Amino acid sequence: VQLVESGGGLAQPGGSLRLSCAASGFTFSSYAMDWFRQAPGKEREFVAAISWSGGSTYYADSVKGRVTISRDNAKNTLYLQMNSLKPEDTALYSCAKSRGMLPSRAENYMDSWGEGTLVTVSS
Repeated sequence: VQLVESGGGLAQPGGSLRLSCAASGFTFSSYAMDWFRQAPGKEREFVAAISWSGGSTYYADSVKGRVTISRDNAKNTLYLQMNSLKPEDTALYSCAKSRGMLPSRAENYMDSWGEGTLVTVSS
């Protein structure tokens, strides 16, 4: 299993970024996928999850309404569209493969992780 994130960078407050996670080494379309983030000095936290088909999504309250998780099973790619960015969104964002088909917020239900892409929100 390989998960490779991209799309991070420096954004201004109120700006947008689109993160991508390229997946390989497993049948991407058979598993739910998640995004987590870890801010400096803080624990890793759940951001968003999506079912195998994309039909079900879940979001952390802190990002709900500003973030959209999506997937393209034909391209084996997971996305995270982030809008109305805030300085508190600054973190290392990692995608993770779930053990099953349905979305889960539980970190210990993930069995593979990418190395992450850094998002910095600052003026």
